[in-house]
Amino acid sequence: MKNNRIKYPVLAFWMLAVSLVFSTTDMFAAELETLVETCGACHGKEGASSEPDVPNIGGESAEYLKVSLKEFKDKERPCVETKIRTGAKKDTKTDMCKVVADLGDDDIKQLVDYFAKQKTVHFKQPFDAALAEKGKAVHGKSCEKCHTEGGSLPSDDAAVLAGQKMDYLDTAFKDLVAGKRPMSKKMKVKIEALEAEDFEALKHFYGSSQ
Repeated sequence: MKNNRIKYPVLAFWMLAVSLVFSTTDMFAAELETLVETCGACHGKEGASSEPDVPNIGGESAEYLKVSLKEFKDKERPCVETKIRTGAKKDTKTDMCKVVADLGDDDIKQLVDYFAKQKTVHFKQPFDAALAEKGKAVHGKSCEKCHTEGGSLPSDDAAVLAGQKMDYLDTAFKDLVAGKRPMSKKMKVKIEALEAEDFEALKHFYGSSQ
């Protein structure tokens, strides 16, 4: 009887501990699913939508995604009003600042870890081969040092440019030129040295990676 008094409470404790672990896991899974659903309404569940003006985010580095979300949260990047593309709130209006406003540090960590693990999808889009060739030279001279291997490596912790949507890139370049997006001093010098035709060529170079 004495052994049973020890054995059963210990067994009950471990059963309770296991139950708590599983319930906590389920809770985090449900929370992540909700967060991903919110982002996926525009970016696609795996971070690759078919919308030409919405950037692919699947396969970006966790660090790059974290910095990007913080910039939106701090309203350091343009928060342009847009329509939600899919889901229950389809066609209602929002912007990135509103989407991330209530995200806590744990929410952001879950999101960036999830999307960083997804496959990098190169968007299928028409491009001008001659401009792409010119853009390759511009990239090699001005961008390759930080966006290595043609802007294709997430491990650079910089935006993956290869295969990104050209419509989105056009907007991003214009925002950078206008000083509407944060950038390092080194990048600022590079951006200011480029001409409009250089950006056009870069857009086609990155868009040619399919």
